[in-house]
Amino acid sequence: MQLAGSIIALVGSIFLLLGAVGILRMPDVYNRMQAGTKATTLGTMAFLTGLALYNPDWVWRYVIIIGFIVYTNPISSHALARAAHTIRIPISEKTVKDCLLDDETGKQEEGCQ
Repeated sequence: MQLAGSIIALVGSIFLLLGAVGILRMPDVYNRMQAGTKATTLGTMAFLTGLALYNPDWVWRYVIIIGFIVYTNPISSHALARAAHTIRIPISEKTVKDCLLDDETGKQEEGCQ
């Protein structure tokens, strides 16, 4: 069980590393936020699952931490992205459409809900 826990913790660490690389490589704050949030959520969940398998006495503590992360990471990233959009931080030139700006101006492009 300890070997499986170590491998899963290593996979979680790799996801965290890839999230850091994604933050460095993405063109604007919105893409960086998305890369960081998804990678840290998945990476932290995998890392803590590996620790739970490695140390079964602490399983419920890790479950509580994972639940907290799953609940708060998307909410905080959404709030930060919304605040960045509100203060008009520019998007990348490669971005095809801005559905939130379309909602504010009253235009509806195809593909936006």
